[in-house]
Amino acid sequence: MHPRLGACSWSLKCKSPVDLARALGEVGVSCVQLALEPLRSGAWPIEETTTSLRRANIKIASGMIGTKGEDYSTLQSIRETGGVRSDAHWLWNLTMAEESAAIAKKIGVKLVTFHAGFLPERKGDSLRRKMLGRIAQIADRFAAQGVKLGLETGQETADTLLEVLKELAHPNVGVNFDPANMILYDMGDPVAALDTLAPHVVQVHIKDALLTENPGTWGSEVVVGTGDVDWPGFFDVVREHGLACNFMIEREAGESRVADMIAARTLVGPLIEKLK
Repeated sequence: MHPRLGACSWSLKCKSPVDLARALGEVGVSCVQLALEPLRSGAWPIEETTTSLRRANIKIASGMIGTKGEDYSTLQSIRETGGVRSDAHWLWNLTMAEESAAIAKKIGVKLVTFHAGFLPERKGDSLRRKMLGRIAQIADRFAAQGVKLGLETGQETADTLLEVLKELAHPNVGVNFDPANMILYDMGDPVAALDTLAPHVVQVHIKDALLTENPGTWGSEVVVGTGDVDWPGFFDVVREHGLACNFMIEREAGESRVADMIAARTLVGPLIEKLK
């Protein structure tokens, strides 16, 4: 597979499939990572969504799900509420995952990614065992539909995530690598982290950030090329490992999403072309 450059649908904050197709055209990409919740909830009819994207020559390359009850107001709040950690929302989240897996199969998507939550460092930790058990259940639901599950990086170090993957030992689980998240959560250098996790990487998010000056607080997401990610060094690692996955531009901050994503495409597009 030749790597492709696409964009994340939720970054564009569109109100309809037609608006999304138009915005993706403005960004200048031909594939998308599609948030599945609007399809699952019925806010975006599945047929209308797929038809709008197909008419615009946009391929749905992957999907994304988010879990219920997540509170991103502080690092501590997301640590306590993120991903599969919450007991209060676990059954809802498992049902959501099962329904989303069926939708992914219906629209021909072979990969769906999500944040599993902060995974405890210590192998014998009871919370870690519980979270891994829940990840396995979600992975099973997706595997039953022929869909790979990708865990997004950032909320733990690369070494911890690598240990988790080995402990989980689930053939249907890979890594959605987000270099900016490593910086936002202060979890290590993204280039070194990619080198560690490369054999498990199934997709990459193109996003940039600045490291916080105050430990225990968020870093700052910025336009790709203006942050702390060493993009030439990052793609050197991609090339060294022969990664052939897709690259999806994500932008979670700012009010000029299309322009910011065009800037990202302009910077990394030539680097991706050199991989082909």
